[in-house]
Amino acid sequence: MELSNLSHSLNLILPELTLSIALVVLVIFDLVFKHNKKIIPYIALLGLIAASFFIIKQFSLSGFAFSPNSESYRNYGMVTIDQFGSFFKLIVIVASIIIVFFSFASDEIKKTFDRIGEYYALIFGMVLGMLFMISATDLILIYLSLELLSLSSYVLAGFTKLRERNSEASLKYLIYGAVSSGLMLFGISLVYGLTGTTNLYLINSLIQIPHLNLYTFAFAIILIFAGIGYKISSAPFHFWTPDVYEGAPITITAFLSVASKAAGFALLIRFVKTTFVSYIDTSGFWQLIQVFDWKTLIVVISILTMTLGNFSALWQDNLKRMLAYSSIAHAGYILLGLATLSNQGLIAMLIYFAVYLLMNLGAFLVVMLIANKINSEQIDDYDGLGYSSPFLAASLAIFLISLTGLPPTAGFIGKLYLFVALVDANMIGLAVIALLNTVVSLYYYVRVLKHMYLTKPQTPIPEVKTSKPNTILVLVLLIPVFVFGIYFTPLVALAKSCITILGM
Repeated sequence: MELSNLSHSLNLILPELTLSIALVVLVIFDLVFKHNKKIIPYIALLGLIAASFFIIKQFSLSGFAFSPNSESYRNYGMVTIDQFGSFFKLIVIVASIIIVFFSFASDEIKKTFDRIGEYYALIFGMVLGMLFMISATDLILIYLSLELLSLSSYVLAGFTKLRERNSEASLKYLIYGAVSSGLMLFGISLVYGLTGTTNLYLINSLIQIPHLNLYTFAFAIILIFAGIGYKISSAPFHFWTPDVYEGAPITITAFLSVASKAAGFALLIRFVKTTFVSYIDTSGFWQLIQVFDWKTLIVVISILTMTLGNFSALWQDNLKRMLAYSSIAHAGYILLGLATLSNQGLIAMLIYFAVYLLMNLGAFLVVMLIANKINSEQIDDYDGLGYSSPFLAASLAIFLISLTGLPPTAGFIGKLYLFVALVDANMIGLAVIALLNTVVSLYYYVRVLKHMYLTKPQTPIPEVKTSKPNTILVLVLLIPVFVFGIYFTPLVALAKSCITILGM
């Protein structure tokens, strides 16, 4: 690779380079200052803010990084920088910054403060893997970035070691992850054997040749989808989610539910659009190369995911476990946007992720603050909370209403645009199924409100007081849920400007 090409490539991955440098600094400080680790969270925060600065700058950049000096690869690279990728990277970085503030407030993390350097180093490993996943356009880099994310998250799922369920969560996550990773790698090897390349853009041009073995290719794509489906918690690859979400520290559970899911969806969208779309018509619908029926697969997976997630959540007594199944259901809703195979559907997905970040992290934050005081996540222990801790109870109620998708919250806007995309694609039946699932979800969200406001506690419940920093953090997530529910034009405009995937 020429030096000018290398310099250009490094300039395009400045956010990843910044995080890598911050990761090294974190490890060095952890080793040098063994008995004074208070500065480590602030170094992590500084690194994330610096990375976010470079990501925002990348909204005006586009190009390919790490392109070999070959005529066939002249216009392609292993990493693609575009507005679409920058949007999802910003989602990941914002979620990461919020999780650092979560960690300041978490009693679970405070109890393991002597290992705080390892904690933040592993989080940075996850973030680095996510950023490369979002931009990767080569199957090998996709696999490596997925593994970097997964290996860090396996350890973090059982990081605190305060209860048996922590180790159980980590082990289950590892086993499910290893299986899905092996399936994905086998699928990648089959694609390489059929096409002779791992670059998504070149695969796109090669699969248009008639002599391709379609059955083998379809089998390989399903295997690759298994790896991605595991990361986004879609059925039938969702079985790890409730156990891991319940067993992991709440900070990591919240992080997995938003950032990891965002990276997985960004990877899936880029994989489908870059590899299988031949052109986009004037109405904004994607015209796929006729080698694999993505529409049917995504519709079936979407219906399965939202239905299993919602109906399983009905029977949960642990709030973290209920939110885990809720997260699975939301993965099903988001897949609806991709099922339309249109720009309108992609806009809806971007809007949904922006509001999902706020409402889901907000719900987990309130659950964590309450668990710090009452040492329980059981719904029955929330009896009367609306009167003993009115601020936290009202905040949780608003976040849950938004997760349901009721006006005037931002969650309503997210679902509204998904339904508009489905109607625009003439998929009325799928819209009706999604609407019925939303009605089901209303039951288990309202059940929490019933316990907080209508059920009399058996024993007096203590008041859960929040410090000023924690109150501010709750409001930082709560206020935009209302604002975007009423004034959502800037969010829609941002989503519309970020649907461009380079090469399409």
